[in-house]
Amino acid sequence: MISIQQIQYILSLSEEKQFQKASELCFVTQPTLSMQVKKAEQMLGGQLFDRSRSPLEMTKFGNELLPIFRDIIADYSNIENVVLKKDGLYKEEIKLAIIPTIAGYMIPELYNEWKKTLPNVQLTIEELKTEEILSSLEDRKIDIGILAGPIINPKWRTIPLFKEEIKAFLPSKKGTDIKLEHLVNEHPWLLTKGNCLRTQMMHFCQLKSDESKDNWDYEGGNISLLENMVLINGGYTLVPEFYMNKNTKDYKRIFSAANEVPAREVVSLVPNKSPKMKFLEAIIRTVQLEYNKGTSNSSLSILNWK
Repeated sequence: MISIQQIQYILSLSEEKQFQKASELCFVTQPTLSMQVKKAEQMLGGQLFDRSRSPLEMTKFGNELLPIFRDIIADYSNIENVVLKKDGLYKEEIKLAIIPTIAGYMIPELYNEWKKTLPNVQLTIEELKTEEILSSLEDRKIDIGILAGPIINPKWRTIPLFKEEIKAFLPSKKGTDIKLEHLVNEHPWLLTKGNCLRTQMMHFCQLKSDESKDNWDYEGGNISLLENMVLINGGYTLVPEFYMNKNTKDYKRIFSAANEVPAREVVSLVPNKSPKMKFLEAIIRTVQLEYNKGTSNSSLSILNWK
């Protein structure tokens, strides 16, 4: 049967889709990697990669084996971990990904709490957009993702964390509440494509894909920057409850025609089976304890991120 080393080569090639890049990642020459992958295919009795495509694509046979290969590598790593634990050298590594519009407030507020809660864990945190988190979970590059729901996929456990209201940053209007119709003649400032809050804003405010365009425009990558653009140029942007600056009263609660206010549900995604589950659950509990004291308004309308 094929070796662990050959499986690692196959997984690297499936991710990089080029022999040269995969060989560099595996610290071997390109001919060595190519030869080992070919030997593995001969032992398995079928091609794993369609070499006529550029970049490379997995064959149907390869795609069927890919999740099995990932499980084998994960189980093999667990053997190494048991040995390290026996020798007192083990430190669990957890890879956490968070979408930018949540990471902006969550990481500064909970980083020290995570360090205290998980003293024997090496925690790596990165910002990824929603689709990137889903892809990274699929490829086992991360252990847990925190993002806006709803997410329904039998491959992962979806755990609700909290709900947060979404308000309009609109300094030009007085008062604390506005109707959705009041935004019609205001210029919308949007996040870049791929941010789920952009999609939610376009759905709720009934914007078309090109509606924010005029003679000059800017699409920002972070909410604080968009708030500054509103202050300088007018218009509005939408801001989640926990991202809001507590030192300003320029945020307005928005009511739709049905008298509902927009909100999003923040969820965590974890594998159905993971040897790291007790650590992942500890992260989840800290988030729930910190943010579940938010709004519980029954008129919240949960926006879809798609």
